[in-house]
Amino acid sequence: MKELFPMKQVMGFVFSILLTTIAMAVYFLDMTITTGMTILLVTAFIQAAVQLVVFMHAGETKDKGAIYTNVYYGLIIALVTVFGTLLCMIWGYI
Repeated sequence: MKELFPMKQVMGFVFSILLTTIAMAVYFLDMTITTGMTILLVTAFIQAAVQLVVFMHAGETKDKGAIYTNVYYGLIIALVTVFGTLLCMIWGYI
């Protein structure tokens, strides 16, 4: 019976609820902007990783290397876009 119980998914769900509670605490506990944003960014990236691995089963197929490579590529493109926009529009470099 133990092999039929989805322990990995239940623990992923509990961990997601815990991360959401931590993110909500930032709102309810009057934190500074830098502390709050740091906590929110860390919990968001951890929650995205939990969702990808546990619920989307990213590491369970034989082509998991390609899946993780695409995720890293997407992160790099997102970071280049965000910091390129900041570089041009806010910091004044063209």
